[in-house]
Amino acid sequence: MELDTSCKTDWTYSMRRDMQMIIPGLYLGPFSAATKSKCQQLHDNGITHIICLRHQLEARFIRPNFPESFKYLVIDVADNPCENIMQYFTRSNAFIDECFSVGGKVLVHGNGGISRSATIVIAFIMIHYNSTFERAFELVQGQRFCIKPNMGFLAQLKEYEPIYQAKCMALEKEQPTSYHSGKKRSIEDIES
Repeated sequence: MELDTSCKTDWTYSMRRDMQMIIPGLYLGPFSAATKSKCQQLHDNGITHIICLRHQLEARFIRPNFPESFKYLVIDVADNPCENIMQYFTRSNAFIDECFSVGGKVLVHGNGGISRSATIVIAFIMIHYNSTFERAFELVQGQRFCIKPNMGFLAQLKEYEPIYQAKCMALEKEQPTSYHSGKKRSIEDIES
């Protein structure tokens, strides 16, 4: 499987305030992309699910604004290199997979759409496409140029690579018909 990791050359600084589609159905952006003034834009883009990453201190202003309109997963995690963000990968990946299974689209946001949310999206790309950390990072950065996971999150993503690859190999041995068939999208979905 090949990931298209070519970087966009038309990125502008103001785009950091908007969400970008990383792969079909998966968007990454800042909290400003999920505020009340952007509700119609979320609907226009077909968003059905939202992952909201925030620190408990940010809960007053970074919160689910539309619980009646979208399904939310809220993860309380600080943008701190000492935080264990890896513990949330299984839950966030399952939430995105569930969204895809019902034909939905998901926005993943933190405060700025730069560190926490980018880390969650990179982890999803890694396991969803059995990709290396570097290739997944390039793919995400090619769509949202301003991403910059903190050093602790980068280290955890690098640690995560052999963990999920070992799990995939074990599952493939148990189910030789290929773990990635069925619910997983193919890489051709990105390229078309």
